[in-house]
Amino acid sequence: MAETTHTLTTPDGPMDCYEAVPDGDARGAVIVVQEAFGVNEHIRDVTRRFATAGFHAVAPSLFHRAGGGVAEYSDFETVIKLFDGITDDGTLADIDSTIEHLHGCDFADRQIGIVGFCWGGRVTFLVSLRRAIGAGVGFYGGGIAADSPLGAKGLIDEAAELQTPWLGLFGDEDGSIPVEQVEALREAVKGASVETEIVRYPGAAHGFHCDARPDAFNAEAAADAWNRTLAWYDAHLG
Repeated sequence: MAETTHTLTTPDGPMDCYEAVPDGDARGAVIVVQEAFGVNEHIRDVTRRFATAGFHAVAPSLFHRAGGGVAEYSDFETVIKLFDGITDDGTLADIDSTIEHLHGCDFADRQIGIVGFCWGGRVTFLVSLRRAIGAGVGFYGGGIAADSPLGAKGLIDEAAELQTPWLGLFGDEDGSIPVEQVEALREAVKGASVETEIVRYPGAAHGFHCDARPDAFNAEAAADAWNRTLAWYDAHLG
């Protein structure tokens, strides 16, 4: 595996992008979208896990408008500062710049997947609505079925317009995303012309995949969700 950090050009200035490349030919490419805490060591580790699984993986630093950086999991004051300047249009522009980078690595749109965690889970839904790439996966993405406390508008009314196959993974004990919202989203995505799937994990809380957060990590749910993610990419990345 080879690791590096690139500087990509966006309409709002330079953006760092962490990259992990597998040894040998890649199965496809994956864009890893951060939690609300930035491209921290956990997100870099997840990016490396995708490379170990055979994917050319990149994690763009989407908080560059606020100067970049990361926040500790309990430091919500810094989280609020990192979100300064974040908009849906700006986030899409950042993802477009990341996709262009992957085009330069010889990946076509249909060979590119996106995965996101927490805030990044909403980003994957947004991208899957507005862009046609290979596949999207969202882990406990808030701000989809209802407005986000961080100010983002809900996206459920657009669910039938999904252009990218999308898999949503949610925990039943997620206090920020009630089961009723997950089930409303399940009904809404049924109108999409692309394949969708939503999976719920009993006993799993928000952040259940993050093994850097012992208070939230659920090993059984995390393992199943990871395997489903890889299977989703195998099924959809051309």
